[in-house]
Amino acid sequence: MIEKLKNIRLYGLIFTIVSALFIIAISFPFFMEERLKPFLFDSGVDSLGSLICAALFYGCMKQEGEGTKNFRLLIVLVSVCFSVNEVMYYTTLVPEWRTVFLAVCLLNKLIDLVMVSFFCRYLRVTLNFEGKLAKWAEKAFPVLMVFEILVILSNIFYPTTFMVSADGAYQSTVFSWADDIYLITVSVVTIILIITCRSPRSQKTAAMTFMLFPIVEYVLMGQFGNSGQYGMILMSLIIMYCIIFNDKSKKLASTETELNMAAKIQTSVLPSIFPAFPNRSEFNIHASMNPAKEVGGDFYDLFMIDDDDLAMVIADVSGKGIPAALFMMSSKILINDHALMGGSPAEILERVNKLVYANNKAHMFVTVWLGILEISSGRLTSASAGHEYPMININGKYEILKDVHGLAIGAAGISKYKNTEITLKKGDSIFVYTDGVAEANNANGELFGTERTLEALNRISNSVSQKDVLAGVRAAVDAFVKEAPQFDDLTMLGMKYNGSKT
Repeated sequence: MIEKLKNIRLYGLIFTIVSALFIIAISFPFFMEERLKPFLFDSGVDSLGSLICAALFYGCMKQEGEGTKNFRLLIVLVSVCFSVNEVMYYTTLVPEWRTVFLAVCLLNKLIDLVMVSFFCRYLRVTLNFEGKLAKWAEKAFPVLMVFEILVILSNIFYPTTFMVSADGAYQSTVFSWADDIYLITVSVVTIILIITCRSPRSQKTAAMTFMLFPIVEYVLMGQFGNSGQYGMILMSLIIMYCIIFNDKSKKLASTETELNMAAKIQTSVLPSIFPAFPNRSEFNIHASMNPAKEVGGDFYDLFMIDDDDLAMVIADVSGKGIPAALFMMSSKILINDHALMGGSPAEILERVNKLVYANNKAHMFVTVWLGILEISSGRLTSASAGHEYPMININGKYEILKDVHGLAIGAAGISKYKNTEITLKKGDSIFVYTDGVAEANNANGELFGTERTLEALNRISNSVSQKDVLAGVRAAVDAFVKEAPQFDDLTMLGMKYNGSKT
């Protein structure tokens, strides 16, 4: 999908370049034919404007953020207008091309409507229009646009607002004002919305140029034809690019800096140095987390409760981004603190759940798997708060361990959890993960699933380290999803029991 979006940007750039070359190529007859010489100014504006469109489109190809897609479409539409104008001038005053001239005139008017519509959508997103007038406009504009389209298309059958005379000249009718109902209404309402919105004054001023520049050109320089108006529109797009995009880029850069800092803080609270317990040969343990965004809601933890008990935690917070990361950090601290206080995994989760629910104004929740390994005996006691089933290797082959699930932490005020107990022998191992592994999907929407996860685990030799086990599963996921984007955090934890020292 990402590659397709990149291709769309590339196609837009190619189109703007091709349209510029088309205009330059078709402009040569203007110097030869007498009837076209009055349009030399328009042809020059078309040529220069289309070249600027290509440069402007290239400049915003790497721009991201809200409204960017509509802005690119506006540039493409201006390129179309320049090209349509060129064809319009070339076919005017030629009787045998009356039909082509009529079609081009209709196309020109329809493009104007679409351009104004995209501009309003662009401003609605970038300037955050609010209030009753904005809601009315959102409902009324499409109705007005449909009416305007019908009026324009009616000229195919009857000269409602304009006609093409026998000699191929454009002539307005007494109802030509009907062509401008939509444009005037949208312009007036949008100007009011721009003035009353809460955006910075510089952004308001830049947005107003799109409305005011063409009007000034129409009133003061109407003798220069349609190209002058589109030249003014292009000038306003350049101003908006320089001001609105610049402001947005600063905000995005600031947000990116904050997200990078949040990601560093989040990473710093997760165990990241492996081997985590270099002096303990009784087990081999490794964990990893790859967030879908800069910061994620998944987390893992591993720590010694005492000299003979190893705690392992893996969890998945509802949602993504900074809210999930904040909830993740508070949940991790609570689980760690209460595990150190003592008790079985089920008792620990019950205590944590009460505290989380009591202060959970955001109504978030977190699924948790908590396991405590008694190192001397190999006994593993675990409890699950709605988390994925762990995968256990006790006979040389990984299988799903269907432990008893309770509600996710924070989902209800009182929730009971049950312990699941197994005894690991030397060489046995356990693999726990978040749903980002099983629910990773490819471009066709297929899920990686638990069966493929099991297959990936069982293809890996039992003699390798847990770091290599996790790397093998991640490689299998990557090979399955290929270029499809990662939609969820992907977190895994693996532990192999090497037996007691005694």
